[in-house]
Amino acid sequence: MTPAPAGREAACSLVAGDLEAVFLPGQGMLGASLKLAGEELLGRLGNLESAAAKGSTAGLPLLYPWANRLAAPRYQAAGRAVVLDPRSALLHLDENGLPIHGVPWAGLAWQVTAATESTLQATLDWKRDAWLAVFPYRHRVELSVALRPDELRVETTVVADAGDAVPVSFGFHPYFSLAGHARGRWRLQLPPMRRLVLDAQGIPTGAETPFGGLDAPLGTESLDDGFLLAGQAAALSLTAPDRRLTLEFLSGYPCAQVFAPADKDYIALEPMTAPTNALISGNRLPVVPPGGAFQASFRIQVERLP
Repeated sequence: MTPAPAGREAACSLVAGDLEAVFLPGQGMLGASLKLAGEELLGRLGNLESAAAKGSTAGLPLLYPWANRLAAPRYQAAGRAVVLDPRSALLHLDENGLPIHGVPWAGLAWQVTAATESTLQATLDWKRDAWLAVFPYRHRVELSVALRPDELRVETTVVADAGDAVPVSFGFHPYFSLAGHARGRWRLQLPPMRRLVLDAQGIPTGAETPFGGLDAPLGTESLDDGFLLAGQAAALSLTAPDRRLTLEFLSGYPCAQVFAPADKDYIALEPMTAPTNALISGNRLPVVPPGGAFQASFRIQVERLP
């Protein structure tokens, strides 16, 4: 593991060939950089201190213990009813006042258990009283990151090691940006999936419609759509004239969110372990039994194009 960049004492820097990555274990294991030959591939990295203070997402964040938003500040899952305090510093609210993305990444400090020049392993023991007030299921989360010259692989394991059954509703929110190429030249490729019908607040209604896939310039398109994968694996790609980024779902992620505001120079291709609002709806919500474990993995492939 190489030394941390100046001003990022808690950062872990990984290197494999021309690919470099930086993660912040002390701040939610945030992926704070992914560079190919010195060119940044992640978006929303302009001011991480400001994002942390606001509870905003940035770079490559883990959204834990739930991804996207809940329809109300309360849920019932794995036999427990939970009422959330909207005033809590451990919650971030969207523009409609709905809890979104679980506990903000900056509030979750991970412990590094192993590291090499190109790998990183860390754990998060979910047993603090403050965290249990938001998600009252004692457990452990293990994260394994491996960098290769052409990919970044992330594996997450939820271990129900403390006698509680644990609902699983996390996800990642990688923001991609292709520096040096105008957004109008980015090409988005999505496989056939099932599109989730959303209400005005972005909550799935329970209905689904066919989605035949996409292979077209992103242009000025505005997207914020949820999907169910057609099978156990899928690949979503963003292509510019000289490179391609592919988010490949390897295991444990049956859902995807695609987020691309028309006026921003980034797009998020998001692997999710359950649909938005699953803690409330119960729809496709995995639950880890006491003593069990749940594992999910994805990789970001980085290709140079001729």
